[in-house]
Amino acid sequence: MSVDLNHTIVHCKDRHASAKFLADLLDLEVLPDLGPFTPVETANGVTLDFADSDEIRPNHYAFLVTDEEFDRIFGRIREAGIDYWADPHHTKPGEINHEHGGRGVYFDDPNGHVLEAITAPYQYPDA
Repeated sequence: MSVDLNHTIVHCKDRHASAKFLADLLDLEVLPDLGPFTPVETANGVTLDFADSDEIRPNHYAFLVTDEEFDRIFGRIREAGIDYWADPHHTKPGEINHEHGGRGVYFDDPNGHVLEAITAPYQYPDA
């Protein structure tokens, strides 16, 4: 059986602004609204469906990108003056990491969600 993630819902204060924030940083496209959702589609066909909500629990979203894409994304983060960290717990401000044979950076969206751009997938030890 093949199982693929198709979409996830991202709760936010302003779905259009939040979708635009992500799409602009990652050089993605905001798709037309689908009912109460504003989708942003990644290269592998997964959509992040932004939905307005009064209750937001911050989540973590990681994006696997090429080295060239990372350079552009990181440039946009710095140009916009967005705080960034080398770790998800925000203990290494103003740094990127070089884990798993690549580079990674963490930054927050306007709703407190932790976003991550990485150039190499995590390498998990054999279970």
